[in-house]
Amino acid sequence: MAKPRSARLRNTALVAAAVLLLTMACGTGVSQPDDGRKRVVTTFTVLADMARNVAGDAVVVESLTKPGAEIHEYEPTPSDMLKAAKADLVLDNGLGLERWFAKFVERSEADHVTLTHGVETVPIRGGEQRGAANPHAWMSPRTAMTYVANIRDAFVRLDPAHAETFRANAEAYQRRLAEIDQHLREELASLPPEHRALVTCEGAFSYLARDAGLREAYLWPVNSDAEGTPQQIRATTQFVRENGVPAVFCESTVNDEAQRQVARETGARLGEVLYVDSLSGPDGPVPTYLDLLRHDAEAIVAGLRGGS
Repeated sequence: MAKPRSARLRNTALVAAAVLLLTMACGTGVSQPDDGRKRVVTTFTVLADMARNVAGDAVVVESLTKPGAEIHEYEPTPSDMLKAAKADLVLDNGLGLERWFAKFVERSEADHVTLTHGVETVPIRGGEQRGAANPHAWMSPRTAMTYVANIRDAFVRLDPAHAETFRANAEAYQRRLAEIDQHLREELASLPPEHRALVTCEGAFSYLARDAGLREAYLWPVNSDAEGTPQQIRATTQFVRENGVPAVFCESTVNDEAQRQVARETGARLGEVLYVDSLSGPDGPVPTYLDLLRHDAEAIVAGLRGGS
């Protein structure tokens, strides 16, 4: 099916703007100096932080999206396309998360690696994407180890001269992920069994729930679906009541009003905000991916335990 004329015009304008920016950068010397290092672009900030931990100083890593961005329906800019055009490698999450990303793969000559390759996926329950793989695999520390292994292997192929650095950095980073995973499991094991249920706005925690032994419910499966409908609120409210869930949660990039209604109708607390799709700025609560995992784990345990 042909794209609507407006969409074709918008894409044409983006490409033209990107070409103009690239021409200006090359012609005026405003681009960053080439220091010989390979350049890697990721689709969002979480992947960029993972990649930087594996790269060390050997590779330059940039994220297309900025801290705080909602990545499902992100609108790429001409400067994003310029970054992709200059990259030696592009890393994405895959599993339908970055549906806006196809244009970069089509137009970039850089190698492309999808970091969820090899992940045992969890299907989405309900919504427009029912049965498709849930894309939020990075939200489990255990599953994130597969991302790190894929980044390591991609970097070794990209820059063999620094292979040992990439392998050592990846191994150290995976140990830190394992420590967070173990700490979360120990904390959850101390909770009464009936309190081990995670209720969120978006279904972004399915991998964490699976790997940590939590029952799970959510208002909507993926942010691009309908959000906070009366049917979703009724179903979530019923789950909270039937399971005696002490706290419910919402994510930083979405409106929490529907979850507040669930909390009011059930008497559950609204727990501390959780972070999923994006890191914060350097001075925010989750400047790194490991900070994001620790923050969310501590917030979930505190909420289910009854802490503030």
